[in-house]
Amino acid sequence: MEECFLSFLLLSLVHCLFLVSYAKETGAAQGDNNGVYIVYMGASTSPSGSVNRNAQLLGSVLRRKENGLVHTYKHGFSGFAARLSGKEARLIARRPGVISVFPDPILQLHTTRSYEFLQYQTDVEIDSSSGSEFDPSIGSDTIIGILDTGIWPESESFNDKGLGPVPPRWKGICMEGRNFSSSTCNRKLIGARYYSEEDDGFNTARDTIGHGTHVASTAAGNYITGASYYGLAEGTAKSGSPGSRIAIYRVCTPRGCLGSAILAAFDDAIADGVDVLSLSLGASSAMPPKFSSDPIAIGAFHAAEKAIMVVCSAGNDGPYPETVVNVAPWILTVAATTIDRDFESDVVLGNNKVVKGEGINFSNLHKTPSYPFIYSIFAKSNSSSEDEAKNCNPNSIDQSLIKGKIVLCENTDQIYSPADKLEEIKKNGGLGLILVDDQTRSVPSTYGSFPMTVISSKDGKEILSYINSTRSPVVTLLPTITVTNQTAPTVAFFSARGPSFSTKNLLKPDIAAPGVGILAAWIGNDKTDAPAGKDPSQFNVLSGTSMACPHVSGIAATIKTKNPAWNPSAIRSAIMTTATQTNNLKGPLTTDSGSPATPYDYGAGEINPARSLHPGLVYETNTTDYLQFLCNYGYDSSKIKLIASDFPEGFTCPKDSNPDLISNLNYASIAVSGIKMNESKKVSRTVTNVGEEEETVYTVSVKAPRGVDVKVVPDALQFTKTRKKLSYQVIYSYTGLSSSSPKGDLFGSITWTNGKYRVRSPFVVSSG
Repeated sequence: MEECFLSFLLLSLVHCLFLVSYAKETGAAQGDNNGVYIVYMGASTSPSGSVNRNAQLLGSVLRRKENGLVHTYKHGFSGFAARLSGKEARLIARRPGVISVFPDPILQLHTTRSYEFLQYQTDVEIDSSSGSEFDPSIGSDTIIGILDTGIWPESESFNDKGLGPVPPRWKGICMEGRNFSSSTCNRKLIGARYYSEEDDGFNTARDTIGHGTHVASTAAGNYITGASYYGLAEGTAKSGSPGSRIAIYRVCTPRGCLGSAILAAFDDAIADGVDVLSLSLGASSAMPPKFSSDPIAIGAFHAAEKAIMVVCSAGNDGPYPETVVNVAPWILTVAATTIDRDFESDVVLGNNKVVKGEGINFSNLHKTPSYPFIYSIFAKSNSSSEDEAKNCNPNSIDQSLIKGKIVLCENTDQIYSPADKLEEIKKNGGLGLILVDDQTRSVPSTYGSFPMTVISSKDGKEILSYINSTRSPVVTLLPTITVTNQTAPTVAFFSARGPSFSTKNLLKPDIAAPGVGILAAWIGNDKTDAPAGKDPSQFNVLSGTSMACPHVSGIAATIKTKNPAWNPSAIRSAIMTTATQTNNLKGPLTTDSGSPATPYDYGAGEINPARSLHPGLVYETNTTDYLQFLCNYGYDSSKIKLIASDFPEGFTCPKDSNPDLISNLNYASIAVSGIKMNESKKVSRTVTNVGEEEETVYTVSVKAPRGVDVKVVPDALQFTKTRKKLSYQVIYSYTGLSSSSPKGDLFGSITWTNGKYRVRSPFVVSSG
């Protein structure tokens, strides 16, 4: 693990140095790839006013260039995307009323039983007094917007049978495009838009990749009985809010997701009338953008202003620290965990020893171990090193030595993907591949009809011992079966980790949800991994924080339906304060390696659908709170004044604004840094009573880490019919006889309860 971490740091440093060098050389960094810059001008005065401002500003520096305008932003915020030179971009950036000008970035996607598992977890955890069962079938007037790769509208997941008329407040359109007419939408899929640069071959809302279809059906697809992936994971495919309507905004193509398109989709979605926006995509953690040049942070801020809940994936750059993305406080950031289902593809050795493997293959090999078996290092080509051969890297294997054999490979260098190794073995005539990789072992991948499985390093040593024990080792690979009742959830190895690189005094991610081996709808013409003679599957199994995000989006939509007056921060709070920190064996949550998980891994914990409908108390934030956050983050009042559409009269950034004060944002978690011995830090919070009892008393309990003293004042909150909001303070200080403060990050929690509701907030205390 230490070697992998050092490799990651080295690669990240090289990547950062390259980008910095490129930016200095071109003056435009990534934007010179397509010549498009985004000009962000803050809040929109009115659609017509924004268009006029944009046209005037653009025209003043762009008189010589036709068709330079790519997108205009006029509904939720003001600005435009245009083809500019670096000089023109710098000129516009100096104009009054311009907050930021930045190259159009390319963001990436963060690529059934999951909801049944969440419900089981709920049944274990929830007190019967906390309210009714989670019923996601409600919510026909709630609209979830999906920014992704499009949608496969013919999927049964998007059938509108039984749904009433489209909500009259809906203002969106069903945009015609390639193989997609205006009549393709229905009462379930009520809107569709796409964003293309001229005719780039993707001028359609139809999904040609599959990711958007999978995400949309996870968030709000219909219940589909008999769903499976070629017989695997068979059962009922479920979503978080099957009664909700779907609006799709296709912002991604195989090359990635353009920031200018993402902002255009946010702008349209705000005007269209969505309630929840779900984004399973984000920037690279190696070069996280500032909020003023982050299309998702910008769009999400203005969506939150309009009471639209924005849910985003945390990223797939884990398990390394400071890799979490989409960290703005107005975004609900989602990590990924496993469910209790495994896709097992076993290895049977010649000595009849069975080794459990992971992966989806539809092998037609005999079940008896009769196939010649070789360790790839013994099949090294003359031109390769032993390490290259051990890892089955391209052109490292001697074809004559593996033809007709099953090959044991390792993945210690992490340079080439498992798919690359599969191709190396397959093209050289190998019959199958057994890959040793502890991380990949925990996440099922699909290998089609080619026999392949992934095993742990511990089992790899046992298999290698068998190979070395006989002159003629033999083996077979069994086709995949579905195994349930596994210990879960655990935090997925790929799930991005906190703390946030840019905002250490804001704990991220916020919440965790199932993101490993998730079955959901798929595009109907994909034969890539289909077994011989089989039609394309209508479902697929994917993993990633991409899959975790729509779980939360769907649940957020259901909460919104049950509590239509709640703002996004109240919904976020309800989800966070009711999360669980235990697995299905009632043990503490762990990472994939078995080590104890922390809030840097899972935020507040695993989402609990039923309890989130009845949180008791909520932590609310408003636009003024977010403006204060921007002050503390380092933006000045003149810029901030342009951002908010409803700027509070007389608001200015306090003179003492600094990053440490971000801890005082009224968030459902707490992060405090920079504490020294013989000092204390005070944090304030305000809670709103949303429980059934107006007259009630909540008392506090604290779980403090060793070496930290935590005092809550007052230690009881008495709510009445007229006092629905109450505040408290938390005072943190180090304890003990040591002259130096504890090192590292220390975790604990504060829980308020009135006997019926438990309202838990995680915290992290750091000396750094």
